[in-house]
Amino acid sequence: MAEPTTLERLRQDARDELSALIELRCRLGEDPWAFLPELPSVDEQVVATLREERLHSERWSPARARAYHPTARRGAVERFEYEILRDIAIDHPDLSTAVWSMLGRVPTNW
Repeated sequence: MAEPTTLERLRQDARDELSALIELRCRLGEDPWAFLPELPSVDEQVVATLREERLHSERWSPARARAYHPTARRGAVERFEYEILRDIAIDHPDLSTAVWSMLGRVPTNW
């Protein structure tokens, strides 16, 4: 059997993570009708995972520190988040739709 591509593997990992989260929240007594619309799509979860990995890289860690520094210029956080998400979209074109849908919802307290 052929080894799945990286994106396929990431999507499967995201599906597993979301399934575990759904099960946990149901076991805690939450109503799925209430929380399911708030959950990210599989591709959005993949983008969030890739973003988190990049934040710890040599390339992005210093940029994040500068953007989130209290003395950073206004809009630095938004520019940083745009650039890191844009980088993900360039590296993984199949995730572009998820990336662009997330741009308008980037919380500045991530």
